[in-house]
Amino acid sequence: MSDAPIVMERTFNVKSDVIWKALTDQNEMKKWYFDIADFKPVVGHEFEFTAMGEDGTTAYVHLCQVKEVIEGKKLSYSWRYKDHVGDSLLSFDLEEVDGGSKTKLTLTHAGLETFRGDIYPAYAKKNFIQGWTYFIEEGLQKYLDTLASA
Repeated sequence: MSDAPIVMERTFNVKSDVIWKALTDQNEMKKWYFDIADFKPVVGHEFEFTAMGEDGTTAYVHLCQVKEVIEGKKLSYSWRYKDHVGDSLLSFDLEEVDGGSKTKLTLTHAGLETFRGDIYPAYAKKNFIQGWTYFIEEGLQKYLDTLASA
């Protein structure tokens, strides 16, 4: 069981404030990520959301708390599941590149081993990798493409 965090880096052809809004504005988040009705980028703020599993019947209730906010640069929150062992930390770091015309997003999800994916297959690290790849490559990229064509 690997304790190494998932780290994904992707550079987008937009300014960092566009991605920051996508990560922190609940109205924008639901267009590419999850519909989180009570999200606020404020340290200590607790929020939850439910996502359905691939089987369409299993509901995964996510319980989160904002741990760090550096306006326009970093957002971190805890990530755990109701009635399940484990607690992890999800971070989004933004870095302006090419004079600010592009933004490098680094997603880090640490602590996944605490979910015991070796015992509970739904929480296996490969599933998180697949999920984050989808959200970054499909969800966020398509969302940004929609903004560019508007």
